[in-house]
Amino acid sequence: MPVPRVLDGAAPGRLAPGTASTICGVAVRAWEADHPSGAPALLLRLDLGGTTIAYTGDTAWTAAITEAAADTGLLIAEAYYRDKNIPYHLRLADIHAHLAQLTARRIILTHMSADMLDTPSEAPFERAQDGFTVRL
Repeated sequence: MPVPRVLDGAAPGRLAPGTASTICGVAVRAWEADHPSGAPALLLRLDLGGTTIAYTGDTAWTAAITEAAADTGLLIAEAYYRDKNIPYHLRLADIHAHLAQLTARRIILTHMSADMLDTPSEAPFERAQDGFTVRL
């Protein structure tokens, strides 16, 4: 099933941490991410026709990630570096450290630096890439 571009046409400020809304037929819940950006950065959980996806965007580790991703079919998570601490960004090490708490059935890594891209993929994670199509 094609997933609509969820936020196209969404009113600015419509989503805020701790809120839920329906946008273009998709149920959207938002949590606050740990990333300064001038407006609240958000972790999102999208529900469409029985398919649930969570997306971290840019953020340092926060317990809200486990809540947003709980029992989803897919978690799309940034993994900027393998283990180098960059403020306000997730590392692969963070995901490994909290893997027991992440109950998403599938995890795709995105927003990777050369540090990540130049090393072999680590199971059980997939890596997003340009033109990547996800089947749910």
